[in-house]
Amino acid sequence: MTMPNDLIAAIATAPGRGGVGVVRVSGPDVAPLARAILGRVPAPRHATFTAFFDADGSTLDEGIALLFAAPHSFTGENVLELQGHGGPVVLNLILQRCLQLGARLAGPGEFTRRAYLNGKLDLAQAEAVADLIDAASTEAARSAVRSLSGAFSARVHELLEGLTRLRMLVEATLDFPEEEIDFLQQADAFGRLDRIEAALAAVRAQARQGALLREGLTVVLIGQPNVGKSSLLNQLAGFEAAIVTDVAGTTRDTVKEAIQIEGVPLHVIDTAGLRETDDAVEKIGIARTWAALDNADVALLLVDAAHGVGADEHAILARLPAVARLTIHNKIDASDEPPRAVGDEIWLSAKTGAGVELLRKKLLAAAGWQTAGEGAFMARARHLDALSRAATHVAAARAAVAQLELFAEELRLAQVALADITGEFTADDLLGEIFSKFCIGK
Repeated sequence: MTMPNDLIAAIATAPGRGGVGVVRVSGPDVAPLARAILGRVPAPRHATFTAFFDADGSTLDEGIALLFAAPHSFTGENVLELQGHGGPVVLNLILQRCLQLGARLAGPGEFTRRAYLNGKLDLAQAEAVADLIDAASTEAARSAVRSLSGAFSARVHELLEGLTRLRMLVEATLDFPEEEIDFLQQADAFGRLDRIEAALAAVRAQARQGALLREGLTVVLIGQPNVGKSSLLNQLAGFEAAIVTDVAGTTRDTVKEAIQIEGVPLHVIDTAGLRETDDAVEKIGIARTWAALDNADVALLLVDAAHGVGADEHAILARLPAVARLTIHNKIDASDEPPRAVGDEIWLSAKTGAGVELLRKKLLAAAGWQTAGEGAFMARARHLDALSRAATHVAAARAAVAQLELFAEELRLAQVALADITGEFTADDLLGEIFSKFCIGK
């Protein structure tokens, strides 16, 4: 990968007005730019109150200048931060002055990309920077911090080291075919393989927890008209997110609401009641219901507790895509039934809220969430894919024990899959895709 050698600059604070705004500059040599805009080069790691000068010597603003000398900076390069007043006009004036002095506007995530290229962060840590900024809950932020501090990367490196040591044992036996199995047994090679598989399974579980915190869970409410879908959405949301009436077919379109349960984001979608109809508008709503189910993680089939699952509900179930499902027997308040949960069925009242807490717990269980999720680290779809590929190759290695060449090759492929997570063997096009989703200035 080619290391950059030019200056980049960007506004590092969020758009809009604020008390303080920051313009960040990074590159091999920021001294000439600092001298031109500040009249001097500030001492490294000392906050210097100074004016920011335009080309004609007039003052653009005044504030704090901070110089971080390479390699002791976020990017690993020389970094100059100009902290002025947080108005968009004055910040743009300072940025334009930096561009006049030879810097170019940074691309999305380019500061973090340089930190990765300069070895300040690995790829999983770099992605955690964006995840921390985007965190929608306390738990998500804590998981992102764990990844940023290197907890995820450390677990991956432990697995890589274990695979490396096992490969060394296997490779060492290839020259002595008559003794290879005995030698591997004496060296506890198969015990090592067991421990690698167990550790990999544990990391995958933590990564799935982190992926839930990052992506959330899409929950779709389905059922016949007037079974209480909108009332249940309102109970889960804690306010009147959907219109509720006694008229069947009130909900004509999907209604989406974002909520949290134990820090896990849930995207709950109330849908039009599924029934045969000649109403053109209602038909469109029903079509959108089926479309929403294609992207659902969990489907909640609501039925009236008075009659349970009947022929109409079985017809709905027959059309459901492969998705986790819970059956909700609603309106128990009409018959004074107690709230309860039996398997994948829950009896509750969306009107009074009785039994809704049981539903919340079931939703987390259906998503694979474990309440002891404090060890979770933020993970993305590509991380889960890499871990899955590694697990497949480790399993294939176990099956190929009698053929040591294949055994060693499967262990190597498992290493390659894991190395994708931290970016040790990562293509430039993947880096471009990852960092393009960052905000400019980070």
